[in-house]
Amino acid sequence: MSALAAGFTLSLSLIMAIGPQNAHVLRMGLARRHLIITVLACAITDVILIGLGVLGFAKISALSPVLHNTIAIGAFAFLVWYGFQAAQRAAKPNHDALKAAEKALPNSVKSALMTALVFSWLNPHAWLDTAVLIGTASLAYSQPNNFAFGVGAAIASFVWFCGLAWIAARLSRHLAKPATWRAIDCLVAVTMWGTAVWVAVDLYRRVVG
Repeated sequence: MSALAAGFTLSLSLIMAIGPQNAHVLRMGLARRHLIITVLACAITDVILIGLGVLGFAKISALSPVLHNTIAIGAFAFLVWYGFQAAQRAAKPNHDALKAAEKALPNSVKSALMTALVFSWLNPHAWLDTAVLIGTASLAYSQPNNFAFGVGAAIASFVWFCGLAWIAARLSRHLAKPATWRAIDCLVAVTMWGTAVWVAVDLYRRVVG
């Protein structure tokens, strides 16, 4: 139980920081659109990455420098583009902000799934927090306690994403206002660009050395 609780606590403390995944889940929750598929895609991705880390791939980013750099370049491009889109929506007048925000959200189940997967797999913080940090922390436990540690971390991911989506959906009636969506898009833009800078700096250090 101590390993399970430790995994749960560490995972929850890492995932609570505002990042691309959380910002996307928050927007989908406020719009009350395709929440189940969005939460499942984000949480299951975390579970897969946690499993890779606990199974011994804590240094997964070092396994293939070419693969790591390719993912980093793709993540940087996506984050910059999505941040730019959010900034454009935030710059619109209040009467256009809500319409623009709703139009930018995925409409179909397929598009919602693909968008959530992109935010999950091209999110460098998710890789760092799950496969690397949680994977490394699990090395402090011998089998089968390391498995319990990973299970606790996975449970925390499901609890967080479900809770975030539920709270956002519950507050949507009070927060679904143009000014609120503009503020959220400002937060999204800053989050995406901040993460993009972090990716670019990390990539530069790896390439230049």
